[in-house]
Amino acid sequence: MLGPPYTLLTHDISTGVRMMEKRVPGLALVAAFMTLAACASYRSAPLDRAPNLASRVSDLVGANNRRITLADLDRMVLGNNPDLRAARAKLGVATAQVIEADLLPNPQIALSYPFYMAGPNGSDAFSVGVAQDLKSILLRPTRREIADNAASAINASLLWQEWQTLGKARLLFVDIVSGERAEKALQRSRKFLQERFDLTKAAIKQGNATLAALSPDLVAVGDVEKSYDDLERLQLNRRHQLNALLGLAPDAPLLLAGASETPRIDAQRIRADMASLPDRRPDLIALQYGYRSEDAKLRQAILSQFPNLAIGLVGGRDSSSIYSFGPEASVELPVFNRNEGAIALEQATREQLNREFNARLTAAEGEIGALLSEQSLLALQLAAIEPRLKEARLIAEKTEAAFKQGSFDERAYVDIEVAQLTREQEKIGLQQALLDGQVALATLIGAGMPRISIGPEPPPADVLGLFQATSR
Repeated sequence: MLGPPYTLLTHDISTGVRMMEKRVPGLALVAAFMTLAACASYRSAPLDRAPNLASRVSDLVGANNRRITLADLDRMVLGNNPDLRAARAKLGVATAQVIEADLLPNPQIALSYPFYMAGPNGSDAFSVGVAQDLKSILLRPTRREIADNAASAINASLLWQEWQTLGKARLLFVDIVSGERAEKALQRSRKFLQERFDLTKAAIKQGNATLAALSPDLVAVGDVEKSYDDLERLQLNRRHQLNALLGLAPDAPLLLAGASETPRIDAQRIRADMASLPDRRPDLIALQYGYRSEDAKLRQAILSQFPNLAIGLVGGRDSSSIYSFGPEASVELPVFNRNEGAIALEQATREQLNREFNARLTAAEGEIGALLSEQSLLALQLAAIEPRLKEARLIAEKTEAAFKQGSFDERAYVDIEVAQLTREQEKIGLQQALLDGQVALATLIGAGMPRISIGPEPPPADVLGLFQATSR
């Protein structure tokens, strides 16, 4: 049987439990309300499982009823390319990251209510404290700088992706239009050679020619038919690629304008503007913003080596009914971790980005220089073939007239006609290569796009005055 001390303890415990039962539901309700008051609502967003390929050109943004020119193609690609639509969603992510970086940390509230259990003249104790982490506030400007530069890098990267997609579409446009001209030239060659082949077969049947006379025509017809079949497959593949860039079904017809005008290349001006390339090309600007963001991360890592400091106020009552109120502070002791690992990581990453930027700039200048040299050679070759082609056409006309009069050998006549048709195809190939190079150069130098420039780098966010000596 329990004695008096134990009876008193049992009574006090039961009393405390009853008091807890009365207070805890109310405290839980208040805590739940505070937790839910600032929560955003959730709405499910199922994946879109339906393909969005347009079945007709008229379904595309920016489409019109005429044949598509290069200018039309630019607008249609920017408005309809599926990859660009997906990439633009990154801008929303970057904006959200800027908002998050700008938010201040929430203060922390601590509540305690130890129930009086036993002892003379006692009462329930309680304490209330509020504290704020100062380190997060000090790092806020650097966090904002990181997020702003990262958002600018994403924006510039998207612009570069759009520009590269336009360059690919323009290149396909030029190749398809040039391929159509090459197909017509091959059709003329095939028609001419097939006619000679049929005449030779008829002569053999009539006993006016031998099988040996048929062999050259058979080989020539087979070669031109193979060339035409190869080009036909290549043209189909090019059209499928262009339709894919437009978000158009593969077999949807796409009528292109015959003229393929590309920006004219001024080699002297391009070489003079090479020094300003880092201030104009979006991918180089994106790398510069990325470097700035990483530099801010390094400074944040250096600031983070200082101990966490939280200050606040605390007040309450103890079990003797004595009230107290005053300041409170807590400091992290940097004994085992002084953030050396994070600092080393950010330093190495910054150096990596520095080298990547220089490598990209070096590659860009090398590619532009190589294309300018190739363009110069192609222009010379195209100029040289014009008189040769004119001469071949004149000789072909004379030999055709002589052959029809019966005063010229048939085999020599066929060889001259084939040589003239071959030079026609050679000219088309040179023109296509020249246009391809112009499109590639326009893409590499950003010809025709609005001028963009990266602003001067502001002084680093530095509330403690630690980085003024190293600011660039």
